[in-house]
Amino acid sequence: MTIVKDTVVSITYKLSDTKGNVLEETEEPISYLHGGYDNIFPTVEEQIHGRNVGDSLTVILEPEFAFGEYEAELVRIEDKDRFPIPDVAAGMQFEGQSDDGEEMLLYTVTEVTDDKIVVDGNHPLAGQTMHFTCTITDARPASEEEVAHGHAHGEHGHHH
Repeated sequence: MTIVKDTVVSITYKLSDTKGNVLEETEEPISYLHGGYDNIFPTVEEQIHGRNVGDSLTVILEPEFAFGEYEAELVRIEDKDRFPIPDVAAGMQFEGQSDDGEEMLLYTVTEVTDDKIVVDGNHPLAGQTMHFTCTITDARPASEEEVAHGHAHGEHGHHH
């Protein structure tokens, strides 16, 4: 089956950095609804469009098309007493509003001192070029319900 809009596509994939370090890899195929539903990187979706089951491809994702450019202004130094728990440690994550109050961001604690905590609202892979390698393992027409919901459902129509 040729991959077109409103096709449920199953792929196995590997995401690596430019040095070849594998950052994420599937053991079992994952499925997504193809056709502009924002269920996969748009650049990858463009490259999968028109392909067939069994095809493999590698897509180079520049930062702006992957996890975004690194934004230094998303790094904040906060007073320790502003945090809801006393034992904050590097690596913990907290939701918080951006400085302009426009959106909620996931902040990662990067440093803790006696009275200050440094948090970073950038995605951990922001600013990095990625290699996305995948193999199309299956494809089928999407159901009306999947198209209406904007995502693929699992076996027997269940949400996953």
